[in-house]
Amino acid sequence: MRVAGTLSCSFVNGDGARYVVFTRGCRHGCRGCQNPETWDFNGGSEVSVSEVAADYRSRRYLDGLTFSGGDPFYQQEECLRLLDELPGVNVWIYTGFEYEEIKDTELARRADVLVVGKFVEELRCEGQMYGSSNQRIIRKTPG
Repeated sequence: MRVAGTLSCSFVNGDGARYVVFTRGCRHGCRGCQNPETWDFNGGSEVSVSEVAADYRSRRYLDGLTFSGGDPFYQQEECLRLLDELPGVNVWIYTGFEYEEIKDTELARRADVLVVGKFVEELRCEGQMYGSSNQRIIRKTPG
């Protein structure tokens, strides 16, 4: 899987203590994006799904896994393989796609929470689990 990096513990990328995988590759081109360095599909580093899974399992007190980016929906197969290695983990996914575009994908079905929609700089908001007020949080499980 091609990643820009990981965070072993974050409290701003979903509920609770999250392990975050920043995937590489994005075509949305949102002006003011927080992570424009992740847009290049060829940048970052290639890591094995098993390596990421092992790193996740080595951490204590995590409440779940968050995929961010880039956009994880450009690496659905790799993300799904990681979820296969981490059964039962709570999953948040941040994506620039609208829910209606991705709702029928296996990756969307396996997420507990989806944060969907392109970032719009003019609608930027602070202190939320999303970057701009047009984005939606789709909770598929209570929480």
